[in-house]
Amino acid sequence: MSQQNSGDYSVINSRKTRIDTPAKAAGRAVFIDDMTMPGMLYGALLQSPVPHARIKKIDVSAARRMPGVRSVVTAKEAGAVKYGVSPARYDETLFAVDKVRYVGDEVAAVAAVDLETAMAAVCAIDVEYEELPAVFTIEEATAEGAPQLHDEYPGNLCAEVHQEFGDVEAAFIECDLIRTDTFKNKRQDGAFIEPQGCLASFDRASGNLTLHSSTQVPHYVQRTVAMVLGLPVGKVRVVKPYVGAGFGIKAAANPMELTACLLSKETGRPVKMNYSREQVFMYGRARHQFIHKMTTGVKKDGRLMALKHECWLDGGAYSSFGIATVYYAGSLLGGPYKLPNMKYDGYRVYNNKPACGAQRGHGGVAARACWEQQLDAIAEELGIDPVEFRLKNMMETGDVTCNELNMSSLGMRECLEAVRDGSGWNEKKGKLPPGKGIGMACGFFVSGAGYPIYRSDTYHGTVVIKLTEDGGTALVYTASAEIGQGSDTTFAMIAAEALGIPLESVRLQSGDTDFGVDLGAYSSRQTLMTGHAVKEAAESVKSQVLAVLADELSVPAGDMDIRNGVIVFKSGSVDFSALRTRYIKEHRGWTDNPNGEHLTFNEAARIAYLAKGSIVGTGKYKPPVLGGTFKGATVGTSPAYGCSAQAAEVSVDMETGHITVERVVDAHDCGRAINRLSVEGQMEGSVFMGLGEALFEEVKFDDRGRVINADFAEYKMPTALDMPSVEAIIVESDEPNGPFGAKEVGEGAIMPTIPAILNAVYDATGIRFDELPLTCERVFMKLQERKAAGGK
Repeated sequence: MSQQNSGDYSVINSRKTRIDTPAKAAGRAVFIDDMTMPGMLYGALLQSPVPHARIKKIDVSAARRMPGVRSVVTAKEAGAVKYGVSPARYDETLFAVDKVRYVGDEVAAVAAVDLETAMAAVCAIDVEYEELPAVFTIEEATAEGAPQLHDEYPGNLCAEVHQEFGDVEAAFIECDLIRTDTFKNKRQDGAFIEPQGCLASFDRASGNLTLHSSTQVPHYVQRTVAMVLGLPVGKVRVVKPYVGAGFGIKAAANPMELTACLLSKETGRPVKMNYSREQVFMYGRARHQFIHKMTTGVKKDGRLMALKHECWLDGGAYSSFGIATVYYAGSLLGGPYKLPNMKYDGYRVYNNKPACGAQRGHGGVAARACWEQQLDAIAEELGIDPVEFRLKNMMETGDVTCNELNMSSLGMRECLEAVRDGSGWNEKKGKLPPGKGIGMACGFFVSGAGYPIYRSDTYHGTVVIKLTEDGGTALVYTASAEIGQGSDTTFAMIAAEALGIPLESVRLQSGDTDFGVDLGAYSSRQTLMTGHAVKEAAESVKSQVLAVLADELSVPAGDMDIRNGVIVFKSGSVDFSALRTRYIKEHRGWTDNPNGEHLTFNEAARIAYLAKGSIVGTGKYKPPVLGGTFKGATVGTSPAYGCSAQAAEVSVDMETGHITVERVVDAHDCGRAINRLSVEGQMEGSVFMGLGEALFEEVKFDDRGRVINADFAEYKMPTALDMPSVEAIIVESDEPNGPFGAKEVGEGAIMPTIPAILNAVYDATGIRFDELPLTCERVFMKLQERKAAGGK
C-alpha cells in the first residue's frame, strides 16, 4: 500500500491546481444565472399550496390576457407522459393531471417578457382544489385506511426489498452474543450554493432543442426531455455550464428543466428559469429519512456471524431514486467485513411531502452510522478494542461478500491501521477525561454503479481526443459532468499521462451531449469509468502518432514511447535529423525546435497530421457483467469499491450538551490518486457534510406539509468555524479495474464520519444516541435523564 507519490508517473499521482481555478477565481466562469439569449423569455411555476387535493378546475384566461405574457401551459399542453428516474417507477407527470400530492407539486407555468410579469401571471391563474386527507409520516402513510397517493401502489408502498444471503436464524443459534439497535436520521437538503437553473432554446426551423442546465447528468436529462416532449433524442442537446455543486440532487431531470423546454417549444423563443432557495427545498430529492433496526450476532471471540436488518424510508410524494435507495440501504452493508449471513427487509413509503432522492453516499450513510455504532457496542460487551474487533473481521483483496460483491482491491486494513496510528488511538481510547472522547468507524462505497439507470447495453462513457494541426495541444471532448468536484482536471491529467505530454498541453471541454455519451456525476463513477474512456482515447492518439513515426524512421512502433513531451527510443539513439530537415523544408515554419536534441511530441504530432490528416482517438467504457442472479442484484454492483476509516475526537459540554468535533483523522483507499490535492479535498468535504448531518441538519415541516426552514438562515448547517482539523491520509491499493489503478473518493469518504462522531460522543459521555442530529437540546436532555436516574 502506497501512501506517498510513487514517482512512477509524470502527471498523475501529483498535486495539481484545478484547470478551472483561473476562470472561477477571476469571475470568468459562466453559470446559468450569467446566461442570456436574444429574445429571451422568463418562466415561472405555479405550485400547489396544499399537500393533497383533486384539481377541480384551472382557469388561465386572466393570465393569458396579461401584457407581456407569451405562453401559459398546464397538463393540457404538456400531456400526461409519465417519467421519473427508474423506468420501474415512472410516477411523475410534468404538471399535475388530476391531483396534487405535496406542497410544491407543479400545476402550471408561464413564460413572459420579464420575471416580474411571469410571476404576476402565475398569481392570476385560478385553481379550484378539493382537498384530500394527507399523510406526512411513515406511520400515517402505512396505517389501515390511509389515503392513497398513487392508485398503482396500494398501501403507499413505493418499493420493498426482501433478501437473505446464507441462513441468518441458523447463524443466530450459534452466536454467543446477539444485540438489537434502532437508529433514525432526518431528512436533509443538499445545501449546494447554486439553486437549479436552466435556459432552453427551441429552433422551430430545424426542430432542434438546446437546454443549458445546472445538472449533474446531461445524458439522463437529454433522454427525459426527449421522452416527455416527444422528440427524437438526437434532436435534444443538453449543455452543462459551470455548476455550483449538486451532491446528487441534480442527478435527474427536474420539472423546471422540462417546463422551460416546453415553453420554448410553445413560443419559439429561449426561456430561462431558476429555482428560488425555497423552491430548492420544495423540490427536495435529497437525503431520505431512514429508520433502521439491526440485529447482529457474534461469537465470543468477536467473529461476525449474522446481520438481520429492517429499514423504512420516508420517501415523499414520488419515487425519484427511491428504488435504488432502498436497495443500497441494505446491499452496502455486505462489506467491508466478513459477514457470512445477512438478511434485509427494506420498505420505501410514499407520503405528502417533497420526494427524497439521492444524496452523497446514496442510501448507505444512515445504515453505516447505525451498524458502526452497534459494532462498537458489541466490541465493548465482548471486551475487545473497537479497532481490533474490526481488524479481526476485515475482508481482504480478492474476497467476495455474501451478496456477491467482488473486492478486486481493498485497502481497508491499511486505512484502519493508518487511522489508529495517526490519531494516537491506543494512547487515548478510554483514557480521556469526562467530556472528551475519541471514536472511529469504517466506510465502504461503489466506484460507479455497475449498470445504467435505464436498461441498456450503452457505454457508460465515451471520449474523443483530437490533436491540433500544429501538434501542440490535445483537445479532449467528454460529455462528463464537472460540478465542482474536479473531474475535468482528473481527466486532463489522465489524458496527459497516457499521451506522455505535459498537463499544459491538454485542453478539455465537457458537459455537452454533442460530445458523446456519459452517464454523469453520480455514484462516484467518473474517475474510474470516464477515466477509462479518456485513457483509451489518449492511447489511440499516441499509437497513431507513433505508427506514422515508425513508417518515417523505419523503427518499430513498439521501440518508441512518448514521455514528458518527447519521443523516447527504447533501443538507443535514432537519427531523425533527415526527417526533421525534410519536413522543415517542405512545411516551412511548422517547428519551433529545429535544432533540438530530442524529437518532440509537437513535431511528431505535426508529422502525423501531415501524413494522415486530423489525428483523432476515441475511447469508451462499460463495466463487465457484474452481480448475482437474485432480485436486485444489480444495485450495489461496481467494478471496484472504495473504503475508508476515520477517527474523531470530540468535546462535549456536560452542562449544555454542546458538541465540538476537534479533530478527524481520515484514511481513504482511492486505488491510485490521480490528483492528490483533489483527493484530499474530497475527503475533507465529506467530513464537512457528515459533520452537518451528525450535529445540525434537518428539514422541518409544519402540520400542513410545508417546509418551515427553507433558507440558509433557519436550515442549520456547519460553517468554517465548526470544521475540525482534518488529517487526510491517502491509501493506494492499485485497483486493477481502474485507469492507472484509480477508484472512488467522492462519496465513500462520508461513510465513517457520522458513526465516528457518535462513537466519540459515547466515549465522552457514556450515552449512545439513536437519533440524529445531535443538537445541544437532544444531548442536554439525555444528560438530564441520566442525572435524574442517579447517574453522573
